[in-house]
Amino acid sequence: MAIHTGRNAAVSQHHSVSHSVSAPAKPPAETSIRGKWKSKLKIFSTRSGMDLTFFILVLLLVCMGLIMVFSASYANSSSRFGTPYLFVKNQAKYAVLGIGLMILISYFDYHHLHKLTLPIFVITVMLLAITVVFKNSVLVKPTNGAYRWITIGSFQFQPSEIAKFALVLVFAHLLSNENAGKADKKSKRFRLLIYGGTLLAICGLVIAEKHMSATIILLLLAAVMLFIGGFPLKWFAIGGSLAVAGIMIVANLPYYQHVSTRLTIWKNPWDPSLSSNDAWQTQQSLYAIGSGRLLGLGLGKSRQKYLYLPEPQNDFIFSIVCEELGFIGALVIIILFAVLIWRGVMISLRAKDRFGMLLGVGLIMQVGIQVVLNIAVVTNTIPNTGVSLPFFSYGGTSLVMLLAQMGIILSISRTSSIEKS
Repeated sequence: MAIHTGRNAAVSQHHSVSHSVSAPAKPPAETSIRGKWKSKLKIFSTRSGMDLTFFILVLLLVCMGLIMVFSASYANSSSRFGTPYLFVKNQAKYAVLGIGLMILISYFDYHHLHKLTLPIFVITVMLLAITVVFKNSVLVKPTNGAYRWITIGSFQFQPSEIAKFALVLVFAHLLSNENAGKADKKSKRFRLLIYGGTLLAICGLVIAEKHMSATIILLLLAAVMLFIGGFPLKWFAIGGSLAVAGIMIVANLPYYQHVSTRLTIWKNPWDPSLSSNDAWQTQQSLYAIGSGRLLGLGLGKSRQKYLYLPEPQNDFIFSIVCEELGFIGALVIIILFAVLIWRGVMISLRAKDRFGMLLGVGLIMQVGIQVVLNIAVVTNTIPNTGVSLPFFSYGGTSLVMLLAQMGIILSISRTSSIEKS
């Protein structure tokens, strides 16, 4: 029996040696490196990490936007700068920067934004104040009679784009730290003063820099945030009435004389009392949309972009989309936006905490508000307010800020209970 046991031990040892020779153990360093790469590539996992569906939708809209910026701008760019690629090159640079920032922010724990709320708000107010205080200076130069851009060397940016994010962040921070339903009357009044003061500080400076469209977006964002935050409906009736009254008063000031002209254009773009320059942009936009019909003239074959529609790569780029891609192409883009907004809302509603829910809904609703307002403007459904189309309209500040905000939603999705595929 002893001999038999020894034989079995020898055989077992032989198999053990054979196994160790055929499959040598991996060095610890190699295992560590492989683990790190797997962790980094987790970003593209369909079952973990960030929400892949939302990520792909954003990339798809950015790519389509770049194609349309080139198609809409090459005639204008060739005429003004001698090259058809100026606008699309600049937009592509900002797109690459924004996408990199979006991926980087998706790894950032959005809860840290609680601590950054006050600094971001203060910096935003300071930047907006610069556009008001330093008008006609090296820092702030007028563009079409408005003072919205801060210029540092060859770099320009709009503080109002940062203000949209700052407002959503401040409201999400405040609303997540309290229970709106159980507060007493004094507490509610005090909170209303805080929200009203925050909104007044930002909107007042944006109005002073002659940016009515951004003011309207800020007011709508504030309403959305307070609504999902649980404020009673009666406050919306009071606040809405005050906001409308305030906008009407400001619109009739000499400083905002162009607003009354735009109201006249909205009522009838072919009003003979209007000068040809006043209604020209709206008229050409409607011509472009009507020319597209069902299937469009074909990508790159727009006629109105040949120096008929002013700055076609900016706020009125959707007119070129309708002309070249037709009703079907425009509908596809609208559906993509709708799916993106729906996905963003679902991610936010399934966030693990109230702050994530409020922040995510506010950021994605900014996209929704701008899409609706932009399409309404180019179709003359509402007066021209100069609202850009997210991911499509030319503009570095807007694109980078939007992509950074999408990165925050992707950060929320990493802890959200939504299926990430």
